[in-house]
Amino acid sequence: MLAWLRTTLFHILSITALIAYIPVLLVGLLLPFKHRYPLLTSYGQILIFLARWVLGIRYRISGLEHLPKSDAVLILAKHQSAWETLFLPSILKQPAFVLKKELLKLPIFGQGLAAIRPIAIDRSQGRKALAEILKQGIRVLGEGRDVVLFPEGTRTTPGKPGQYRLGGAILASRIKQPVIPMAVNSGCCWPRSGYRKYPGTIEVVFGPPLQTQGLTPEQINHAAREWIENQQQMLYQRYECPSSLASHS
Repeated sequence: MLAWLRTTLFHILSITALIAYIPVLLVGLLLPFKHRYPLLTSYGQILIFLARWVLGIRYRISGLEHLPKSDAVLILAKHQSAWETLFLPSILKQPAFVLKKELLKLPIFGQGLAAIRPIAIDRSQGRKALAEILKQGIRVLGEGRDVVLFPEGTRTTPGKPGQYRLGGAILASRIKQPVIPMAVNSGCCWPRSGYRKYPGTIEVVFGPPLQTQGLTPEQINHAAREWIENQQQMLYQRYECPSSLASHS
């Protein structure tokens, strides 16, 4: 019951903040990109703040030393909730998320999302979608921005990994640079399905660079999956998840 009340209050405050934020978003659309990006993504920081103080969701970060100080990097990441997409812009270099094009059609949110220049693809297009990932990914990295790609393609449930698709690994093999794997247990507090969100600690773990030189996309994909899923198991054990989800259901 308490989780339901907290979640309801969180949504009320989130919507109120969004309404108050609309003038800021409109101004942001008129600014040059380097100023527009931090302004538009700052709404995400408001939600992270509300999640901390209303929902009781804390966070910690491990492995920041693995992120390049100046060069842009491709990050192959676990995706379990909206939380990581709200949080990552605050610590990465104006990251471009690879996402489904349908999200750009959402009212208000879609316009703001388009303005921060994600890599939007039509996943039903198959090879054409892959070509877009390669073309736009190389361009974005060349601009000095990080690229965040979720190999499983969508949010997953803790303890139930999805199929790791080759798109990110193919991009990694093309750029011939090390990639950074990322694990996160956000689904333990912010489940992909259901209404309620739960207090706890979300940990984001960046791994050491995975070398790509001389490796096939399949080998890169396997290395990323092995590291991410091993880290996921450690996170689940550390924070007693996904067994904690069963106790909430």
